[in-house]
Amino acid sequence: MNQHALRACAERLEQFLSPLLVPVGRAERRQHGKTYIQGLLLEGERKSIEPMAARVPASNVQALQQFVGQSPWAWEPVRKRLAQQMSERLLPTAGWIVDDTGFPKQGSASVGVARQYSGTLGKVGNCQVAVSVHLTTPAESLPLHWALYLPESWLAERERCRKVGIPEGTPFRTKSELALELIDQLLGWGLEAPPILADVAYGNNTEFRQALAARGLRYVVGVESTTTAWPAPARQVLPRRHRPQKIGRPQGAYYPEQPKSVEQLARAWSSSDWHTVRWRQGSRGVQASRFAACRVQPAHGPWRHGGEPETLWLLIEWSEEAAAPCHYWLSNLPAHVSRQRLVQWAKWRWRVEQNYQQLKEELGLDHYEGRGWQGWHHHVTLVSLAYAFLVSERIRHKRNSTADAS
Repeated sequence: MNQHALRACAERLEQFLSPLLVPVGRAERRQHGKTYIQGLLLEGERKSIEPMAARVPASNVQALQQFVGQSPWAWEPVRKRLAQQMSERLLPTAGWIVDDTGFPKQGSASVGVARQYSGTLGKVGNCQVAVSVHLTTPAESLPLHWALYLPESWLAERERCRKVGIPEGTPFRTKSELALELIDQLLGWGLEAPPILADVAYGNNTEFRQALAARGLRYVVGVESTTTAWPAPARQVLPRRHRPQKIGRPQGAYYPEQPKSVEQLARAWSSSDWHTVRWRQGSRGVQASRFAACRVQPAHGPWRHGGEPETLWLLIEWSEEAAAPCHYWLSNLPAHVSRQRLVQWAKWRWRVEQNYQQLKEELGLDHYEGRGWQGWHHHVTLVSLAYAFLVSERIRHKRNSTADAS
């Protein structure tokens, strides 16, 4: 966005930000927040504080650094207002996407930085990693909430944590646990959860899927080809006893058939089980592929300690030109859901990659140069506000274009 475009939407930006920045505190802080967001929105290769301040008239580098890195305003109330406002504006809601992204960094002083795997880099590298939950509709998506992943090596060094302002007593949490905490907070803010969408990194975690189900949440999540299951319904049998039971632990019911990997199940299906499904119109034309779906009972889960395994949807994508299936999903959506709807939910997850790309390339999500816990959370919160404004502008433009065409 250039200076002319920013001036043209200045009044709308003011109306958008004013209610969201109320939790920041006094008027001076709110003005610094608006200035920072203007700097994020304006064109420029680098979105760190000094170059942004040079682009925004009457801005002060020192004041912005203090506002983002040291000012004690709480970020969660700001995110709460944003999440509530955008959840009301972006309807119909299709899902909440759970994912994580990397922030490449030099050195070792920035909070949470370590040599760790980053999907952004596609390898192990020196970076921070953040978990996020994004709201998506069939047409738009945006981040609602963020959590910074802290490796165990960081939390083991108390002095290092103290220097960057990590709250005392912060426990280690896996990325899946952070995602569940974010979801719980969103629910606590009064938001109604749509189906949770996630890739293999989360969906392959049985405990994560079970935690979602325990909260009464629906999900469509990726799993690996080696995930094992029985075609539903799997039948338990009792062992035959030809002689009196010996003293000891009684032998319980068992499954006479061994579960198969989801890839084995896919290869056993006939050609009539596979159907071409179109899920969206993309920039490269209609997006379509071959899919099959059936009800299965996963072989892993708490049922091993008693009870029956849950029955889920297994959705598999296998394009005609491929030698093997390429994607697998499990879902606890109701049994009456159609294959077309399953495919749409599974494929909506791609929007999070688009979000990350735009957040970084256009708004400088990974450009923050501060090292502290508080500054990092302030920065990603303000970037989320800027992104939400751009989404609102796109929606407004589409509505106006539709009205003009009519």
